[in-house]
Amino acid sequence: MNQKNSLGIDLCFKDLDNPIDLFEDWFNEAKKTEINDPNALALATVGKNGIPSVRMVLLKDFNEKGFVFYTNLNSRKSNEIKSNPNTAMCFHWKSLLRQVRITGKLTNVSDADADNYYNSRSYGSKIGAWASNQSSILKSRDELLNSIEEFKRKYSNEKNIPRPKYWSGWNLYPTEIEFWLDGKDRIHERLLYSRKDNNIWEKNLLSP
Repeated sequence: MNQKNSLGIDLCFKDLDNPIDLFEDWFNEAKKTEINDPNALALATVGKNGIPSVRMVLLKDFNEKGFVFYTNLNSRKSNEIKSNPNTAMCFHWKSLLRQVRITGKLTNVSDADADNYYNSRSYGSKIGAWASNQSSILKSRDELLNSIEEFKRKYSNEKNIPRPKYWSGWNLYPTEIEFWLDGKDRIHERLLYSRKDNNIWEKNLLSP
C-alpha cells in the first residue's frame, strides 16, 4: 500500500510549504530515470495575434527567483515574449508518470548570468549562436552551414568567443506551480501551489 502525506496523496508530494523545494526533489528523481534531457520542458507563448505556440526548450537553472532557459532574443519565442511576457511551462517525466506545470511572467536574465552560461557552452554551440538567425527562413541548408564556417574563421580562438548581444536568457517568475501524478483509472493526483500577495504559497488539491 502506498504511503500518503498529510493531504492524503502519494508521499512523493511530501509536505513542503515551498514548491521550489518539491520541484527540486522531483527534478533530482527525473535525472536518475529519464534517458534523455530530464530538463526538457514545453514552453507556451502567445504573440500579438493571440495565437499560442509551443516548443521544447531546456531548463538551465532554477531557484527561488524562477526558472531559466536561454535562446536567441530575435527568435519567434522571444518576440512573442516581448509582446506578452505571460507564459507557461510543462515538464513531463514519463519514466516517473509525473508532470509539473508552471505559469508566470518572463523577464531577461542579467548580462552576467548570460555571460556565465554562454561561456560554459561548447565551441560549436557558441558558434551556432552567432551563425543562426533563429526562426528566419533559409534559402537552403548550405546558407546556414556557410554561416557557421564564416564564424569559425572569425572566431578561430576557441577560448575567446564573445556572447552575441542578441543571445541571452529568460527567467520565469512563477505564480502557480502544479504537480501531477498519474493514477489508476485516470484518477490522477494533483497539487497546486498559488503565490499570494504576501509571497506565501497556498496549497490546494485539484480534482483529476
